[in-house]
Amino acid sequence: MKAIVVMDQTAGTAGMKLVERPEPQAAINDVVVEVHAAGFTWDELTWPPTWTNRQDRDRTPSIPGHELAGVVTALGYGTTGLSLGQRVFGLTDWYRDGTLGEYTAVEARNLAPLPGDVDFTVGASLPMPGLTAWQGLFQHGRLQSGQSVLVHGAAGVVGSMATQLARENGAYVIGTGRAAHREAALDFGAREFVDLENDALEDIGGVDLVFDVFGGEIAKRSAGVIRKGGTLVTIAGPIEARPAEGLAIDFVVESDRSQLGEIAKRVRDGRLRTNIGTIVPLDEAVAAFNAPERRSGKTIIRVRP
Repeated sequence: MKAIVVMDQTAGTAGMKLVERPEPQAAINDVVVEVHAAGFTWDELTWPPTWTNRQDRDRTPSIPGHELAGVVTALGYGTTGLSLGQRVFGLTDWYRDGTLGEYTAVEARNLAPLPGDVDFTVGASLPMPGLTAWQGLFQHGRLQSGQSVLVHGAAGVVGSMATQLARENGAYVIGTGRAAHREAALDFGAREFVDLENDALEDIGGVDLVFDVFGGEIAKRSAGVIRKGGTLVTIAGPIEARPAEGLAIDFVVESDRSQLGEIAKRVRDGRLRTNIGTIVPLDEAVAAFNAPERRSGKTIIRVRP
């Protein structure tokens, strides 16, 4: 099969190559998926699991990409909940070869059925941003209707999902970002917008929840705008400053079949929009990853027409 591999951690996307690799086999509890579309996250080449296994041993050449939509072509022993020929989408294990190839082997539990009226490119754009937003807001942040939430990067791939889900859940959403992102953040459902380069974050008053994607100084400043009993949730790793009378939680997103189903349902109903920036075929993906300018939004690789 055709697949994109990486071998040199120092080379970044410039070290990507489109090569021929053996088709994967379905191990116990696995399915093999014929990939129709895959998502790529720009910083995943900095993640240790891209380069090493769970024993911290080199596993290159590795296939990046962790989001996919496609069709099940093989079932491993013990697989439940899926069938041959079924359309699926999901988020793959960090330590295994990923989705930038024509086929990939995935634990069945990491996949959910993809409705027939949801395009494969849309399906591939949902798992990481959708699950990250869902888990940050509801699982870790315990967001309730009527609460206020500050969503950093509200016009970004993850932030736009968080903004829409929080607004649908009855929250009052304040989005942040650069000035150029104001209209997009408001379009995704933010009621107010804070320009992080020119506005004072501290002027917004107290909020019940902060959904952070930046970390660093922004996360530290955000700790000071949380009401008593509120929560700061971040995907940017541990933070130094914590709310004086609240919680700070950092988490790594995990695949969840039921949550994927809820996300797909909202896409079908028109309640949730994806934030796709670029769609390129597999043969042109390496060149697109190394283009001098990159469009905002999720990058999707169309593996099959």
